[in-house]
Amino acid sequence: MKKYLPLLLILLISVTYAQEKYDIIVAADGSGDCKTLTEAIKKLPMFSYRRVIIFIKKGTYNERIRIERDYVTLIGEDKDETKIVYNLPREEWNKNPDNIGPGVINIYADDVVLKNLTIENTQPEIGPHAFAVYGYGTRTIIYNCNLISKGADTVSLWNYKEGMYYHAKCNFTGAVDFVCPRGWCFIRDSKFYEVKKTAALWHAGAYDKNQKFVIKNSYIDGVEGFQLARHHYEAQFIFLDCVFSGNLSDSPVYRVTYDDTTRNRIFHWGKRYYFDGCKREGGNYDWMNDNLRQAGYYKEEITPAWTFDFKWDPESTEGPSVVQKDIVENCLILNFDEPVTVYGTPELTASNGTKFIYVSGNENSTVKFRTDKRLTKEDCSGLSITNDAEIISSRASVHKRNVRLD
Repeated sequence: MKKYLPLLLILLISVTYAQEKYDIIVAADGSGDCKTLTEAIKKLPMFSYRRVIIFIKKGTYNERIRIERDYVTLIGEDKDETKIVYNLPREEWNKNPDNIGPGVINIYADDVVLKNLTIENTQPEIGPHAFAVYGYGTRTIIYNCNLISKGADTVSLWNYKEGMYYHAKCNFTGAVDFVCPRGWCFIRDSKFYEVKKTAALWHAGAYDKNQKFVIKNSYIDGVEGFQLARHHYEAQFIFLDCVFSGNLSDSPVYRVTYDDTTRNRIFHWGKRYYFDGCKREGGNYDWMNDNLRQAGYYKEEITPAWTFDFKWDPESTEGPSVVQKDIVENCLILNFDEPVTVYGTPELTASNGTKFIYVSGNENSTVKFRTDKRLTKEDCSGLSITNDAEIISSRASVHKRNVRLD
């Protein structure tokens, strides 16, 4: 039986790949559409209206990339064996800047998803700024990834006005402020490791009082004497059901100030550092005891959607819905409440048996179908897709969200 196992695994993997819809496959060994991520990025359309999924096979890809097309997913074959690495201290890039950006992955687009990857800035020194992921987009998802640097600011997503970032099942490693979002950020079920006796986390939420950094059900560790978090700008930290290593120092979350007061940032909203259900191995410090209710928050209400002020729910399973149906002779035009991506050639069937053929879509929230007769309203109710094609949300999401046609 054992001698047949490898073949069985290969067949199972092949079926899994077939079920996913990849637009570009990257393989260093030449078995895909491209050998490098750089080549794959060049294949992206100038204007991206639909989600494009780039599948990256196992291997080490020594390169940097810049993503400036919306709705792009990079998904690795294996979190630990699909590696995107590059050696670049920020100071070196400052001296010789290029259009790619100072990070290993540089995000200048919205609705980007990174999944099942190791992304590492391999510069060897502990401390200097060295970005693994850097960017200014919004609705960014990083899921089941290793984000690694020995330097500061490992994951730096800095859209200070509209930035919303969701991370889950990730391992973060770095020096000072190695996860440092500006805007709104929700992280769950993750691990953090601070390599230097400094603060691990940082937040800037000065543009909108509701901006917040929520960390839930995560483990935070580091070298002996590391600090939890700090900020320069207005900030709001919320820690829920987290476990802190015994190496964490007795140093509360703090605001950085300078003797030269002209360098200090505005601080209107005061200290907003909240804890609920958190434990430190070896015993809690007084400053990490439960105080969430002082902010008027209930732990049960703190979800990703709540964190993002209900502007985005990355964990939703509910697909886009039809907000308007337009009938133009023998054509049906469906308008959805968010941008959609069409995979394949969808065929629709109405409850009265009327069948529709796909005409166009993939550019916004509108999809057009036609049939062979002049349509009535009765012909356009009870719609369902009756082949293996799909229409899904283009927005960044943990789950694939198929449209609801009625």
